[in-house]
Amino acid sequence: MQLLSKFVERLQRSRRKLASAGIALLAAWLALHVMFGANGMMVYRHKRAEYRLVQTEINLLQSENERLSQQIKALKTDPRSIEREAREQLRYAKPGEVVYVLPAPKASAKPANITAEKQ
Repeated sequence: MQLLSKFVERLQRSRRKLASAGIALLAAWLALHVMFGANGMMVYRHKRAEYRLVQTEINLLQSENERLSQQIKALKTDPRSIEREAREQLRYAKPGEVVYVLPAPKASAKPANITAEKQ
């Protein structure tokens, strides 16, 4: 009887150790999954940084869109804006004015980077 009770006690202790080891392994796996899994913290940080970049780009494009909309409105209604664009883009001048046009800057003879030298 005493031998049987020792065996049962040993079996219970080993089951406790096995259960504790199983829970520890499960907790370690869960922690790794939370950090590096498909929707883990690392992916979350990357997506968040990407979101910030896209949001910045959206804000820049919206401000440029607003500026261009105002320019279109001015070109449709404001005679001074129309005159300025005609002078700048079409090189128009009023009678008696002289327009000086500077030559375009020459492209540099040196390649911009190493890969351009190889070609």
